[in-house]
Amino acid sequence: MQALAVTAPAKINLTLRIAGKRADGYHEIDSLVAFARFGDDLSLTPGDGFTLQADGPFAAALDASNLVLEAADRAMRCGPGVRAGAFRLTKNLPVAAGLGGGSADAAAALRLLVQANPASALKQEIKGIAQSLGSDVTVCLASRAAMMRGAGEQVVPLDTFPEIAAVLVNPGVALATGDVFEELGAGVLAPDFSPGIGAPVIHTLDALVAAIEACGNDLEAPAIRLAPVIGEVKAALAAAPGCRIAGLSGSGATCFGIFGSQAQAQVAATQLSSGCPDWWVQASILQ
Repeated sequence: MQALAVTAPAKINLTLRIAGKRADGYHEIDSLVAFARFGDDLSLTPGDGFTLQADGPFAAALDASNLVLEAADRAMRCGPGVRAGAFRLTKNLPVAAGLGGGSADAAAALRLLVQANPASALKQEIKGIAQSLGSDVTVCLASRAAMMRGAGEQVVPLDTFPEIAAVLVNPGVALATGDVFEELGAGVLAPDFSPGIGAPVIHTLDALVAAIEACGNDLEAPAIRLAPVIGEVKAALAAAPGCRIAGLSGSGATCFGIFGSQAQAQVAATQLSSGCPDWWVQASILQ
């Protein structure tokens, strides 16, 4: 049977507020998320059982507990007629980089499994499976600009979001999300906490820059304490001609720079790659 294929776009946390630690041990977050037109590539050749082969520049960093396999296992439990098959993952995104790579791969696997099983009940179960796989998988299902709240399970898509030119830079340092949260040391969620509702209206680049400036990323300072090179990456992006604002994506170590045009972003990416050849640099469009 012919292979099905999708892209698992990189997830960028443009803002991230941490309200506190909940009674269930998770952190209450409020985050503006967008997705790059770049990511891992995943294909599925439908068949019995499920297997995964990986290649690409960052395949060696993957471990045996890949979420693609976990997604396939849980999908097949939805009914005896659900089939998975042979997955092939081209790992283009750095691992443990604040880009939601593993979650994006899992969401892509679920989308492929729905395509491969159109007559099954899987489509109705996919959101529940996504939530069970991790806090970022739900937002990665749609891979469009949205607000994430709660522990990530609450997703409110933005009605409007402009195409934004950006440059993503990772210095080659892997940061575990748990370590960054531990360094943050957030207190217990206040009993009178009231979560945000709805989503901001972002029609323009100026509106997006204002939203990022207003909210920031609560994990940026602890991440920089753990990996000071992040501060260097952010500063290099901010200094690039045409950069409107730079920040850390999620728990890092990838930083983003928002640019006024695709041409400016491409020039900046070329200069950063030349000046810092050990850094992973990618120009893209956020949506």
